Formats: sequence, C-alpha cells, structure tokens
Amino acid sequence: MRINSLIEGRLCSACSRFSHSMAKRTRINPPPRSPPVAADTTFASHNAPSSSTISFRSRKIRKVINPAITSKEPPVNASSESSPQPLAITKPSSLEPEINQALQHLRNSDPLLAALIDKYNPPTFDSQSPPFQSLVKSILYQQLATKAAKSIYDRFITLCGGDSGVSPETLLALSAQQLRQVGVSGRKASYLHDLSEKYTKGDLSDASILAMDDDMLLARLIMVKGIGVWSVHMFMIFSLHRPDVLPVGDLGVRKGVQVLYGLKELPKPLQMEQACEKWRPYRSIGSWYMWRLMEAKALTGPAKKKK
Repeated sequence: MRINSLIEGRLCSACSRFSHSMAKRTRINPPPRSPPVAADTTFASHNAPSSSTISFRSRKIRKVINPAITSKEPPVNASSESSPQPLAITKPSSLEPEINQALQHLRNSDPLLAALIDKYNPPTFDSQSPPFQSLVKSILYQQLATKAAKSIYDRFITLCGGDSGVSPETLLALSAQQLRQVGVSGRKASYLHDLSEKYTKGDLSDASILAMDDDMLLARLIMVKGIGVWSVHMFMIFSLHRPDVLPVGDLGVRKGVQVLYGLKELPKPLQMEQACEKWRPYRSIGSWYMWRLMEAKALTGPAKKKK
C-alpha cells in the first residue's frame, strides 16, 4: 500500500508539471483562430480581402450585381475600391487650357500633325445644349443636307414651344402625324419616341450621360433606335466635348489619316486605332484637324484640276 501511494504521488506531480508546461506554451503560441463568418456573403471581400476562397466568390457576385450595361442602379453599399466608379469628365475640350495642353501634346507626339496645328486655328467646341436636346438634333439632322436639316429643326423647335420645350414628355405627347407636318419622317419620329421613352423609364438621363465613361456611354446610346456608333462619336466630340474620341467610321477622318500618313488605301478601324494611338488622350482634337485637312484639300482640288 505504501508503494502504491508513493507511485500515485509521483504520477500526480508529473501530470501537474506537464499541464503547467502546456498552459505556458498555449499562452506564448496560441493556436490560430478561424476567421469569423461574414453575415452577408455579398460583401465578404471587403471584410477579408486576404482569403482566397472569399475573394473568388466575391468576383462571381460582382459580375451579377454590377453588370456593364443592363443594370440601371449601382450596387448598394459598394465601396469605391472594389466597384469602379463612372469616369467624371472634368476637363472638356471646350476649355482653352485643355485645348492648349492638347495641342502641345499632339505637336510633341506627331510631327506630321504638328504642321497642321501650326497651319490652322485652334479647334472650338461651343455647343452648350443639354444632352437630350443634342441627341434629338442629331437624329433630326441624319442623312440630310445641312440647310434642309436646319429648316426642319427650326420648325420642330417651334412645334415644341421653343428650346426649353424639347423634353421627353413633350415628344411623347406629339404624334407621328404632328411631327410629319414639320418635316420629320415617320422613321425619325419613331426614333425620337424611343429616345424619349428611355428617358422617361430611367434607362437614360442627362445626369447619367454626363457621368458615364466613353465606353459605357457608347454601349448605352446605341441601344436607342436610330443612334449608331458614328452618331455617338459625334455627340461625344461636339456636344459633350470629350477629348479622346476617335471616330473610326467617319469618312472625313479616315481620308485625313490616309493623306496625312501617305497610305495607299483608306485605313480600317483597327488601322485607325494603331495610326492614331500617339494622339491619346486627345484623339478628338487630332480628328478635328483631319476634317480641316480634307476641307482644305476639297477647296484646292478643283483649282489643281483646271491647271
């Protein structure tokens, strides 16, 4: 019995020392805790950006809640770091300092264009009409000579009660027959009504148009009947004064690039992008000089033929 008591006492002492040692190690090197489970998995990436599993799920979710075109509203509570915000156009090409900076950049980046810049006056982009009215005017002017288009547009403005009366509600209240009486074709009347409907439904607005970047704006506007890529490019350059728009489908700009660089054939869109890459971020200004170049060539062409 005495021997058993002695053995039990030694075992208890050894167990006590072992427990004390394990407790000490636990305090020094505590085991890693598992991360807390986010209550809302939609925004899990904001809480634990280092977790590869959550990060992968987050990318899938963002594609659903923030589509490029179809979504009408931005995702709720999305942070500016994970959800890119629309590009704010803070330096329109209608501002003199921006024009001067653009001209200096184009002179330095393209010696051939520099010669045109020195030859012609600086470009001007003076239109101050609201986006909706500018889009309406763009539709009415399509495929018409300038004089005929202006005559129809003036009658249309009178029908609306003046410039301030050109609104989505006004256009929807006008029938196709009323629009035809001032010279608007039935097809263009349907275009105007489609544009107005997209405004009244909230698909478009003057504020959203001003806030969108160029790619998003192009994607949204070509969904309107009667508005194609070329129309959007002209709208961005002359109405919104966006500084870096290259209208690859415009015949005048294409011919200008062909003449400027001595190309054998009219450049295609991809060739236009490549040839004018050096103009970034002022391709609108470079395009403006292509129009001036072709206007001058048209004026001097007949004189050369007579000789």
